[in-house]
Amino acid sequence: MPPLSRESWRRLVVPISQPLSRIRPGMSIFLGTGAAEPRTLVRHLMDSNAPNLADLELIQLVSFGDAISIDALKSQRFRLKTFFSGWVSEDAITEGQVDLIPSRFSWLPDLIESDRVHVDAAFVQITPPNEAGYCSLGIAVDIAALAMDKASVVVGEINPWIPQTFGDTFVPVSRFDYLVESSDPPHYLTRWPQNPIFDRVAANVAELIPDGACIAFSIGPLYEALSRHLSQRRDLGVHSPLFTDALMDLVRSGTVSNRRKAVHPGKSLASYALGTPLLMEWLNRNPLVEFQRVDRVFDPVQIGRNPQFVAVFPARRVDLAGRIALQIGKGNIATGPAEVVDIFRGAELSQGGRTLFALPSRGPDGKTNIVISTDDTPNRLGLHESVDRIITEYGSVSLRGLTLRERAQAIIEIAHPDDRRNLVEQAKARKILYADQIFLAESGLYYPGGLAVTHRLKGGQEVRFRGIRPSDEEEMRRLFYRFSNESVYYRYFSTVRTMPHTRMQAYVNVDWRSTLSVVGLVGEPGRGHIIAEARYIIEPDRPWAEIVFVVDEAYQGLGIGTFLYGMLARLAKEQGLKGFLAQVLFSNIGMMKVFRRGDLLVKVRLEGGEYELTIPFDEPPSPSVGNVIRVDG
Repeated sequence: MPPLSRESWRRLVVPISQPLSRIRPGMSIFLGTGAAEPRTLVRHLMDSNAPNLADLELIQLVSFGDAISIDALKSQRFRLKTFFSGWVSEDAITEGQVDLIPSRFSWLPDLIESDRVHVDAAFVQITPPNEAGYCSLGIAVDIAALAMDKASVVVGEINPWIPQTFGDTFVPVSRFDYLVESSDPPHYLTRWPQNPIFDRVAANVAELIPDGACIAFSIGPLYEALSRHLSQRRDLGVHSPLFTDALMDLVRSGTVSNRRKAVHPGKSLASYALGTPLLMEWLNRNPLVEFQRVDRVFDPVQIGRNPQFVAVFPARRVDLAGRIALQIGKGNIATGPAEVVDIFRGAELSQGGRTLFALPSRGPDGKTNIVISTDDTPNRLGLHESVDRIITEYGSVSLRGLTLRERAQAIIEIAHPDDRRNLVEQAKARKILYADQIFLAESGLYYPGGLAVTHRLKGGQEVRFRGIRPSDEEEMRRLFYRFSNESVYYRYFSTVRTMPHTRMQAYVNVDWRSTLSVVGLVGEPGRGHIIAEARYIIEPDRPWAEIVFVVDEAYQGLGIGTFLYGMLARLAKEQGLKGFLAQVLFSNIGMMKVFRRGDLLVKVRLEGGEYELTIPFDEPPSPSVGNVIRVDG
């Protein structure tokens, strides 16, 4: 084909009435998806009263509903088939005005190629032809080219507002029976405004996405906030159904390099783009983004080839067993069960992959999003045995390996503090939690989320420190049973043989006003093991506190006790305390070393085989004597 000038391709353009005259009653017409909907063609189709444009079946993966209106479907001249129940088609499906084809997105090409989903005509949005005579499918590759192969009538709507994108997007002008010109810009989406709750949720999600991870995005306030919190990561990759303004921000910031990806390394991979005019302008002829068919982007095997693939999904409801109800209605794109399952499986296949379900603890109506059961909630994801992590603005929990009781306890801890008592009572009534389960409202209201810190030990291993939680009961019991009899005696000043639920749950439920407890964990965040615990208990009648420590014997001598001692001293000073008190057995040399290495003056009195320590905060150690002095002669 000789080079095409603008004047030459414009001569190929025909009035819209011409291709519409080729349509016959009963035909199935494939329409470009979402923002790639050929809006001018569809508008003329909806507005026409031509007798041949009746009893038509419209096939569209995602419908935004602005061109194919629900009112038009009520006329019964058209019937819409869709593979996606989100956005505005949810109510129409429920009312019987839209036919939903449940299917995994990775299977869609096979449905078209095998003619299980029949296509007679294809209306697609394209860019103006380039000089070589090729048009780009622009911002929706999905299965458009396959539908064009099957259709007997192929119409291209040339839209100068859409970007020319790279990848599996180019089709020659010769593939089209008709070309028409668009008089409508594509469907743009404005960006979500900043939301303080979603910002806190996103901050907790971002903590679980490491440098070098490969991510998948959709649209909504969660992803807008997450993009900001990931701006300091390095070498992220993108393998995502949707490319959005939020991802554009990450690429432009240098956070996304795609260096560590196995599938299309060096490029962000997507099937769709959705967003603002700025995004469309940025995507135009941008070699950093590769658009491919849905069977490649949604293929779990292809996704799983990328190491550390992190799938982030917005959830609508979560119950105490970890069952997820996904979003419904407008704003829900690529996060329904059919779409989630492919990405979910891909993350499971990925080395170091994670699946994260994030939601605010409460909905816009003020009702809890953490519920006793999601059985009556629509759009459920039936994979609760495989759900990895759940995140709210109050933290995150890893569900792998937890019993149903442990799951319930952990999930309650990330519910809104005002909803936790009711959830505990409901869980007790259903025998999910122990009948004697302790609940302290103060534990949620005053929990010191801001004290979380990571410390590197002498050998290079990292230990994460945070406030103790009620769900730490089993980990603390395991720590207890790892101690030797001598260590138990040092801690409890008696021989303690067992640590049953009744005793340990009283220990891990802290009110935070009279007691502060910090645990140290090693291992992957959310799946770590407790190897240390330190706390202080404020005296009832004066601003002093008794301090106690316990460190796993396998980790003693690495400076953990010294770090905890300094950490608790700082926190106690911030709380307005005047000093610490402690009791240490005469033979407990290791604990005395912790106090000797500290920065505080320690006054020691030996009585009955025990050291009684007084540690005032307002008396500095003496350079000549040291920080430990005897006061009993």
